[in-house]
Amino acid sequence: MDRIIRHVGTPRHSGRYPWGSGDDPQRSPSFRSHVLELRKQGMSNVEIAKGFGLNTRQLRDKMSLEKAAEWQADSARVVRLKDKGYSNIKIGEIMGINESSVRNFLDPAMQERTKITNATANMLKEAIEKKKYIDVGVGVERYMNISRTRLKTAISVLEEEGYKIHYVKTRQLGTGHETSVMVLTKPGVSYSEVRNNKDKIRLVTDYSEDGGRTFNSLEPIKNIDSKRVHIRYGDEGGSLKDGVIELRRGVEDLSLGNKRYAQVRIGVDGTHFMKGMAIYSDDIPPGVDVVYNTNKEKGVPKEKVFKPQEKIEIESDNPFGSTIWQKHYIDKQGNTQLSALNRVGSKEGFGEEGSWGKWAKTLSSQMLSKQNPSLAKKQLSISYEIKKDEFEEINALTNPVVKKKLLDSFADDCDSSAVHLKAAALPRQKSHIILPINEIKETEIYAPNYDNGTRVVLIRYPHGGIFEIPELTVNNKNPAGKRLLGPAPGLRPSEDAVGIHPKVAERLSGADFDGDTVLVIPNSNKLIKTAPSLKALINFDPKIAYRGYEGMPIMTKRAKGILMGDVSNLITDMTIRGASPDKIARAVKHSMVVIDAEKHELDYKRSYEENGIANLKKEYQGSARSGASTLISKASSDTRVPERNIKRNKNDMTPEELIDYMSGKKVYKKTGKTYSEYYQTIIIKDTKGKERKVTKKVPYRPGIENDPTVKEKTITRMIKSTKMYEKDDAFELSSGTPIETVYATHANKLKSLANEARKSSINTLPPLTSSSAKEVYRSEVSSLKAHLNIALKNAPLERQAQLLANANVAMKLASHPHMEDDELKKVKAQALNEARLRTGAKKQRIEITTKEWEAIQAGAISNNILSQILNNTDLDKIKQLATPRTAMSLTPAKKSRIKLMLSNGHTQAEIANALGISTSIVNSVSI
Repeated sequence: MDRIIRHVGTPRHSGRYPWGSGDDPQRSPSFRSHVLELRKQGMSNVEIAKGFGLNTRQLRDKMSLEKAAEWQADSARVVRLKDKGYSNIKIGEIMGINESSVRNFLDPAMQERTKITNATANMLKEAIEKKKYIDVGVGVERYMNISRTRLKTAISVLEEEGYKIHYVKTRQLGTGHETSVMVLTKPGVSYSEVRNNKDKIRLVTDYSEDGGRTFNSLEPIKNIDSKRVHIRYGDEGGSLKDGVIELRRGVEDLSLGNKRYAQVRIGVDGTHFMKGMAIYSDDIPPGVDVVYNTNKEKGVPKEKVFKPQEKIEIESDNPFGSTIWQKHYIDKQGNTQLSALNRVGSKEGFGEEGSWGKWAKTLSSQMLSKQNPSLAKKQLSISYEIKKDEFEEINALTNPVVKKKLLDSFADDCDSSAVHLKAAALPRQKSHIILPINEIKETEIYAPNYDNGTRVVLIRYPHGGIFEIPELTVNNKNPAGKRLLGPAPGLRPSEDAVGIHPKVAERLSGADFDGDTVLVIPNSNKLIKTAPSLKALINFDPKIAYRGYEGMPIMTKRAKGILMGDVSNLITDMTIRGASPDKIARAVKHSMVVIDAEKHELDYKRSYEENGIANLKKEYQGSARSGASTLISKASSDTRVPERNIKRNKNDMTPEELIDYMSGKKVYKKTGKTYSEYYQTIIIKDTKGKERKVTKKVPYRPGIENDPTVKEKTITRMIKSTKMYEKDDAFELSSGTPIETVYATHANKLKSLANEARKSSINTLPPLTSSSAKEVYRSEVSSLKAHLNIALKNAPLERQAQLLANANVAMKLASHPHMEDDELKKVKAQALNEARLRTGAKKQRIEITTKEWEAIQAGAISNNILSQILNNTDLDKIKQLATPRTAMSLTPAKKSRIKLMLSNGHTQAEIANALGISTSIVNSVSI
């Protein structure tokens, strides 16, 4: 008789028949049985895990796996015994279980649930086969419609088979913080491989590999033929409208829709593009659809007039170097077409008529510090009262979780405000785009948001001084202004544009009309000081005065950013310290040269010498090599501090730190992280054969530690901060001038308010969850959780966007390693915006109903879920819901704010709108 040897395998590891074979197999002691026995003996999970060389998560996962395997084996055995005709009671006797357990094993629903783990594991395997590296972090399970626990169990099944989990760090482009991405890979894939391929990490759900077009990605731009464009050169009138793109009305692919103007980029011939403000015109030559105005001389070829399109490095790029959004239209045949007008901005609506008026209404320290200190003190007082009033409102909230969340956010906002030192806006102040009107007087402005005859000042950032602030009279009867910005069929007067004579733009720090904006502020009460243009600056043209020479080193973009910041700080410090107009004119001249040096190849070094910048720096900043010397210029300037984390555990604090913490101050712990740099010293010979030592930094290479010519230097890892943020007392940054005293006092009040908010947050205790409330508000709880589920689905999409955006930025940095900070910031914003479009990442705000808020207040929602809801909703609306309805009387801070705004010239309607109260309440304070 032939013998048959059947491989059975070790328990739970290999072979077709776990736990042996036959109808009544003899089971080996399992891992789970060992753990259960140790628990009976009084050992904790932590002690048991440590004994097996595991952490508690690994212990739970292993227990779950074995429990599932046991269930599966027992289920299969029950089915086999049932097939042999045994009754449920007899099966229970054979297996040592009760009859109800037998029924459960035979229940198809129960059997289906046990298959989920295996099915999920198989699906993950298939995803890895297709995509190699998959994101299995928080939020992915929501797309699979399974629990996080079930997904983790499936992952553990694969880990048992050798699959690997890697945690890869990626920096968030928006915040600078790091996010850890949980990545599942095949066996044998190393961490370094995953780290080097971060841009290839994909979601478990279906993901578009065609550039994201199924997720509404940025489409390849539509170019127009240069034959459709007429260039109006400077000597033909183009210099008066430099930056304006005039469009023929009624042309489908160049239509502005129901808008009159927009800041756009238009591709030309697939190689170049036009940038500027697009407006309609009735003065378009026959045979063309566009007039492009430039200040360049006639004869300059179009290739030099238009901007060259940037090289497309990856699929999601656009060739303009700035963030855009695209618009479609329906052509005469009823087909959807892409417009050739690419609006500048990060989302729909930006860069079009109506968007500039929504900009924040504040006054910068760079502008206000050059005015009378009494005006700065007044506007900063209003700004502080607004903050104080907000603090009192938050402190009055009734829900502790909401209160704590808003207090922490408010404290951080106060710290930020102390750095940036922005003051409250003046009455009727508003941002406007500027457009040229040749037919208006140089002393007038077409401004439909203001009454005829109103005296207004125009302020553009940055500006050298009050001599760059023109004061004009509103003339809304100007015919050319009416045609351009006045009321039209189906259109109201312009919301956020003004028309000025081109000569006025020259006074505004050399503004042009390709998208420059100004603050327009009524000045009938003469609060804003102005002065005539400095004589030394009249007709000064840096492109002529400091034209470069052949072979001259050209300024880089990075150098321009550094030098421009340096001379801007110098002008601010000189103004604050009362420098004479002729000295300020020298610094302003140099700033005009610097800002154009890279673009027009100007001799900025000669400008530095001839304008005596070194002497000015020595006189007003201490030395020729010194930088910012007043609080205004120092406050937001960079400083580096050792990398650190915020301490939140009281038990980890020294007595001194605990005192600071309880008073509301942030307590930090240095991470102590370091990195190595390597410096090589070599001997070189000059042209005369003389030897000398040269030391330079070199990149790391394997074995460099053993090179005797190389020394390793340990560097503490630093992070970027600001000088004001690092000071408890703002007066430490002040040189003692009156205006600095005003700002230092304001900054210290904000810092103190931030500490008060954190102190209040520390003392806010979390509420208890109510079981009875959960039952009463069952439908509201279910609704809130469903909305939270939708909101949290964005998390994996956002991780995808961050990974793709980081890869995009890394490629651009590799091509342009000397990119200046401002340019890099723009590139990061553009990359992240386009990556979000490509992946479909978009935060879904949770709208909370009155009834759902009742459920929250009653304690039907756990604190953890409520915190997640607050992270995904509009906190301003939450604040309204959480504010006690009985608190109808005005707070002292709000009364003080009303009085300040009234004394500052705001109307009762403006105050009521700003504070969200009725005009009658405002009137009761004013009486």
